[in-house]
Amino acid sequence: MKRASIEPLYLRCHMAKGYWITFYRSIKDPAALAEYAKLAAPAIQAGGGSFLARGVPAKVYEAGIKERAVVIEFPSLAAATTTFESPNYQAAARLLQGKVERDIRFLEGA
Repeated sequence: MKRASIEPLYLRCHMAKGYWITFYRSIKDPAALAEYAKLAAPAIQAGGGSFLARGVPAKVYEAGIKERAVVIEFPSLAAATTTFESPNYQAAARLLQGKVERDIRFLEGA
């Protein structure tokens, strides 16, 4: 008689984490960025986000720009995009209009 494989539930229900990565191209108004951070951080954390890295890169290569970058981990890609689209985060993002130029990317973990 062949025994059924007993795989832990956490392995069967594994969902890839989601990553929100922001690369700033230019910051025209550092005070606006500081005000944005006061609203954005709580909205991101409420969505399940954890800041893994933020600041100016220690080193850049190829077409890299030595400007602020942020990496945020979420329980899933859906959690990351839902947080970005949330009213609380969008209220924070509006503070940056015309004040910064950035590239935001969402990735699903391997």
